Amino acid sequence: MRQLNKTLMVVLTVMISTMAIGCSDEEIAPEKVMTPSELLSSTAWETTNAKDNEGQDVDLSDPNVSNFVGYAYFKADGTFTMFNLDDSPKMKGDWTVSADGQTRTIIAKNDQGETLFTRVVDITVLTKEEFTYRVHNGEDKTIYFDIVHTPTDHQEPK
Repeated sequence: MRQLNKTLMVVLTVMISTMAIGCSDEEIAPEKVMTPSELLSSTAWETTNAKDNEGQDVDLSDPNVSNFVGYAYFKADGTFTMFNLDDSPKMKGDWTVSADGQTRTIIAKNDQGETLFTRVVDITVLTKEEFTYRVHNGEDKTIYFDIVHTPTDHQEPK
């Protein structure tokens, strides 16, 4: 009986120690909730897929989506650079995301800082794992392509 009591005491001591370690007084800081702009500028993005309005994959060389394919670097200061997948320059300029995360605007600029064009797109997904926006084929809003980007560790070309 004495041996059983010792065994129970050892088991209880181990259980209580384990619970005490698991319940430390240190408070675990919750992950910071990021704004849509912070999410977009938190990583470099690579175009990894495109889908049509029927949800079907579209080859990235398809003329309907090829202009949107590449690497994108959205900086916290509101500027961006984009490169083709072969690292050749695509465009640069300024960007914003609406406070509700529903739209992204880019203002492409030339080397003199003059505006070349402005493009506003609807964002369909914006998380740490995916950034997807929708482009329309002309005026017909029923025909569209979702351009899917995922984070990349590809270094921004100089």
